[in-house]
Amino acid sequence: MNLSTTVGSCQSLTSTSNRSIMDSDGNKLHVVMFPWLGFGHMIPFLELAKSIAVRGHKVSFISTPRNIQRLPRLPPNLATHIHFVPLTLPNVHGLPHNAEATMDVRGDQIQYLKIAFDGLETDLTRFLYNSSPDWILHDFLPYWLLPIAAKLNISCAFFSIINAWFIGFFGPTSGLIDGSHPRTEPEHFTVPPEWVRFPTKVAYRLHETPFIMGAFEPNELGVSDMYRVGMTYAGIDAFFMRHCEEFEPEWLNVLRELYGKPVIPVGLMPPTVQDSGEERNEAWVSISELLGKQKKGSVVYVALGSEVTLSQEQLTELALGLEQSGLPFFWALRKPPGLDESDSVELPVGFEERTRGRGVIWTGWAPQLRVLGHDSVGGFLTHCGWSSIIEGLKFGLPLIMLPFVVDQGLNARVFEDKKVGIEIPRDERDGSFTRNSVAESVRLVMVDGEGTIYRDNAWEMKKIFGDKEGQDRYIEPFLEFLEKHRRVLEDS
Repeated sequence: MNLSTTVGSCQSLTSTSNRSIMDSDGNKLHVVMFPWLGFGHMIPFLELAKSIAVRGHKVSFISTPRNIQRLPRLPPNLATHIHFVPLTLPNVHGLPHNAEATMDVRGDQIQYLKIAFDGLETDLTRFLYNSSPDWILHDFLPYWLLPIAAKLNISCAFFSIINAWFIGFFGPTSGLIDGSHPRTEPEHFTVPPEWVRFPTKVAYRLHETPFIMGAFEPNELGVSDMYRVGMTYAGIDAFFMRHCEEFEPEWLNVLRELYGKPVIPVGLMPPTVQDSGEERNEAWVSISELLGKQKKGSVVYVALGSEVTLSQEQLTELALGLEQSGLPFFWALRKPPGLDESDSVELPVGFEERTRGRGVIWTGWAPQLRVLGHDSVGGFLTHCGWSSIIEGLKFGLPLIMLPFVVDQGLNARVFEDKKVGIEIPRDERDGSFTRNSVAESVRLVMVDGEGTIYRDNAWEMKKIFGDKEGQDRYIEPFLEFLEKHRRVLEDS
């Protein structure tokens, strides 16, 4: 929709609009949060919203009705400060009925979810016009939002729920927008970029590059993910990052040099059980009983996120590798929603019987923080999502890493280089791995003498990733920036 038409249609809805910088609470801010439709994005946005709201500011959290219903409940003291604003996704051909999040669809259907997300433009513009917020903190996708916010004189920031090295790896804005970036072949992404002037192992494996190359390809509407990202970076007032100065701070400077924008870390936001909504989870009673039967630090917790879909071969090799390791394990194995019978995969015949007594396959939702914090858990086999890494290192657990898409491979390179865990070896070209490599990796990190360095370093990382008080100190400078740099609005 044309910008003038969109904003103009909003102006016709009301004869007057309060355009004052101050609300009824004086200097208190009104911040709009607009995350992408993935729970790995919505949950960090909600956690940051809580940090804003607990200091008395108003937050409007925008998503779809079903997603809002599935978010953790707010603490009573924040219910009056955080307002959920449901916007209805338009019907899009190819998007399953009732699908409102990435966990509801297959990988090949996410493009339709993005098109539906773009369809929120008119309703979001109407809300912004009528509510006159000071800031809107948004995700990477809504490239169309920036000119709307500028016309309405609302400050905009990109809140990255992913760390700084992932953002910095892709380089200058111009190359993302017009495709003039210097890396045009898959092999170009398997080495650190030329604009990073310090030693680093941040680079993709060849088998991970199809995701990257696909991000430069336009969808049905002629818009690529990289174009979205480039336009977003070009139009924002600031970057806010789920990052901190205590860990890999040089990457924050890479962003500042690349984009010439303020880059403000908000801390790692290590979650607590209370914040996560897990404190009343009934499944925990059964899970804690199962974990309580194992020795302290002996269990490897296996969880690959809610959106990773393993092939039959991958599932088989992972299962048999866990069996071959001989170690106790707790595997949170849920079938991702949106998959049909043709997508189903099965555990190896007899696997559960052979591992009974030391291995648990948990097919329901598992309270991850509680599991990771249990005394019997001594290691974390993870897909390397940023939130999962933060949660694992919050408890000082060494990592057995099996990355798949987006930032996961880069995260694995960083943490293997820090010697807080190892990647399960894989074929460079097709990404395949074997049961032997799984078993050897698990045993190395969990029990072998050579793995002591990983266990010790992961425990040391707890001083950063588990320091909630220290990480919370980033919120005050972040809020001071919001207060100082919001745009002054005049009565219309």
